[in-house]
Amino acid sequence: MRVLVTGGAGFIGSAVVRHGLANRLGQVFVLDAMTYAANPLTLKPHHGHSDFGLIERDICDAEAVRAAFEQVQPDAVMHLAAESHVDRSIDGPGQFVQTNVVGTQVLLSAALDYWQALPADRRAAFRFHHISTDEVFGSLGEEGMFSEDTAYNPRSPYSASKAASDHLVRAWGHTYGLPVVLTNCSNNYGPFQFPEKLIPLVILRGLRGEAMPVYGDGLNVRDWLYVDDHAEALWTALLKGEPGATYLIGGECERRNIDVVRAIARTLDEFRPVGAPHERLIEFVTDRPGHDRRYAIDTSGARERLGWKPSTGFEAGIRRTVEWYLDNEAWWRPIVEGSYRLDRLGAVGS
Repeated sequence: MRVLVTGGAGFIGSAVVRHGLANRLGQVFVLDAMTYAANPLTLKPHHGHSDFGLIERDICDAEAVRAAFEQVQPDAVMHLAAESHVDRSIDGPGQFVQTNVVGTQVLLSAALDYWQALPADRRAAFRFHHISTDEVFGSLGEEGMFSEDTAYNPRSPYSASKAASDHLVRAWGHTYGLPVVLTNCSNNYGPFQFPEKLIPLVILRGLRGEAMPVYGDGLNVRDWLYVDDHAEALWTALLKGEPGATYLIGGECERRNIDVVRAIARTLDEFRPVGAPHERLIEFVTDRPGHDRRYAIDTSGARERLGWKPSTGFEAGIRRTVEWYLDNEAWWRPIVEGSYRLDRLGAVGS
């Protein structure tokens, strides 16, 4: 099985690559523009692997995308390439529309032409797996969970661009018959995450003895999904998912943001007692504009139809994540000394 993974040098994409290669699920070819969030060190261990290839191209470049299909001759596509940080989408929504909407359309058009030219048996087996977010559903109150039937209600430029990409994928499935599978996931965390996101940002600021920021009152709730669990779920959806189906992938670990940050502080106290107590570094800051209050995922569909469930509890996942950042300074140090210095983003209008 030959799989083209867009965005495979990013956080979730690289976990998909690692899982696929480690479990010998197929040959994996990464198509990635290698933007700011794609650290070359992330994929370095795979270079030279007989089942791995890297194509450094942008999904918005139609000619390059078509050439990638011609080169790889994939049996499936796993589409993860996206601008993904809500705060950056507040500062500059145009790039999110370009990559997440236009780029997805370019990829779909190339995939459709490629798929239509395949022999009948390969055409029947082909899958286009689009990986998306639970943020397309908007914000929950204190009760309830998102399900596959939840209506879309995106409330940030990022989630609006991902909602548009979801609709495009479904449209290519309904209109042209392209065999598509969609998954919407909750908040991911774990190794190799670019430090603009909450958990690595708090870890690295805590290590430096700097303020550990919490937006607003810290009571916003997210369902936290360990990235390796997510990678397993994505491969399961690719291999077992029905064309046209949507599956929601969550970690079944709802936590308030303040409790996430406190858990990181306690873990840092254990591993770096010199800076303890790290909880003294917690600082409440002006909230993100339009900050969704709560997300929660009903994973029963994935459990029943895919036979998948998360296996990593939040406390264990946080320990693994903190340990990874402590042990891999060579990966994150060039980032915080170069392209991103752990500063606040997305404060427009606050």
